[in-house]
Amino acid sequence: MALRPNLRFGRRIAEISVARSVFGGELLQVAARGTRRHEPISSGASARANSMQQLSPLASELATRLRRLLAKCEKAGVAPAAVASLPAARKLRAAASSRGGCKWPPLRATCVAGAILICCVGWFSGLLLTPAVVSTYLSWWGGSIQDEKCLLANPDWLQDSTRPPEDCSICAGVDTVDRVSQISPQLFEQKYAYSGRPVVIEDAMRNWTAPSIFSLDFLRSLYRDSPQPNCQFFPYKTEFRGLADFFNMSEERATGKPWYVGWSNCDDRVSRQLRQYYSRPYFLPENSENKQMDWIFIGSPGYGAHMHVDNVGSVSWQAQLKGKKLWVLQPPPECLYRCSIMQTTLEPGDIIVLDTDRWYHSTLIVSDDISITIGAEFD
Repeated sequence: MALRPNLRFGRRIAEISVARSVFGGELLQVAARGTRRHEPISSGASARANSMQQLSPLASELATRLRRLLAKCEKAGVAPAAVASLPAARKLRAAASSRGGCKWPPLRATCVAGAILICCVGWFSGLLLTPAVVSTYLSWWGGSIQDEKCLLANPDWLQDSTRPPEDCSICAGVDTVDRVSQISPQLFEQKYAYSGRPVVIEDAMRNWTAPSIFSLDFLRSLYRDSPQPNCQFFPYKTEFRGLADFFNMSEERATGKPWYVGWSNCDDRVSRQLRQYYSRPYFLPENSENKQMDWIFIGSPGYGAHMHVDNVGSVSWQAQLKGKKLWVLQPPPECLYRCSIMQTTLEPGDIIVLDTDRWYHSTLIVSDDISITIGAEFD
């Protein structure tokens, strides 16, 4: 008996065995009846006929072909086990089993479960998000339902994904940050104030005493009796949970791992004290209004703010009181092919004017001492 015909029979049988992945095990059970070693082929004819009537025409045809091939193999003296052990049969059985499992039911079940969960959350939110529950939640985190704008913080990635497309005219043709001094309010308004073009004013702190007064200890003394639990606090990538937590850090922590934080000053008492040491920048247009809320950013060397875009609704200015800070300005993603990435370093005494709602920006403290910046918005 030659081996090559047996291989040919085996390959054909293995090819048809793929039908198991479509019709299940019943097909081969029907086709294989009467082909077992101890049962004559003819003795299973009646049972085969009854079983094949229950199959579709395609399944019946495949079963008939498979039965004939098995009969030829048995007549040639090839045992079914030998045919099943052929490499071609093993490969095709493996392929059939990998395709045979239904992968959709688990996914459908997950989708259905997710939809049910969303419905339940939506239904229960009407019961759970009552003023009393929200007030308790906010008080747990040191907030107040009267002062907080949102129950949960809006993450940067969500703000970025829902931000409307930007007009690239704000940055087209701009490849450097201008540095000016002795600029009149009229020229500033005409060229920089609302054009979106960033600028650094080098002589903006006329008659300011803040650069010589402000320090970490000075700010700590101001806020000792005003922890400002309801004001916005930016921990960036530090462990501080709030302003009180920040000012309570140890001397070892202050001089150890780099840190950088910022906060909005919403305490009227502290605002009045702070503004004794600085005034409205001289270059702001006469008809513009400087917002009453101040922003303060302070950090140690080697740290700063990650690349981000703000949502404050107005153009802002930031005054570099102490230390040196590197600013990296990046145009909106839709303008990267037309605009340039720029950078500038603020020295003590510089003020940068920037539309932080439109320009992505990051900062890095590059001096050997602490950086302190104060700023506000104007419109």
